[in-house]
Amino acid sequence: MKKLSTLARKKLVIGALEDIKAHDIQAIDVHKITSICDWIVVATADSARQTKALARNVRDALRQAGVTIVGTEGEDVGEWILVDAGDVVVHVMQPAVREYYALEELWNEGRFDKVVNSTAPVATKRPPARPRRKPSARA
Repeated sequence: MKKLSTLARKKLVIGALEDIKAHDIQAIDVHKITSICDWIVVATADSARQTKALARNVRDALRQAGVTIVGTEGEDVGEWILVDAGDVVVHVMQPAVREYYALEELWNEGRFDKVVNSTAPVATKRPPARPRRKPSARA
């Protein structure tokens, strides 16, 4: 079986997270700031059950593609599950845990991909400002 590139692994992980309706999926390129991994992917789940299902789906998708899973942590509780696939490390977290640990702030020197399945409110577009008319000079 052909070895997946790091970017292909990241894409596979994001797809597996989307399949089980993870939201606010954020991929962060950290290869220039750490030797631990190349990408960190953070996703939010709404419950311990969904967190476990997401981590399992990621792990299964990677294994099916021939990727060795280095380790998995946190499955017993399900608030935060880490799936380590070597060059891609996945964090599946419930909202309060994600907010508390703020991994995006910790890795803020990395290069961030666009968020997938964002729950952030969409900014409403304001109509363009009308040009002001200059007062006319009266004689």
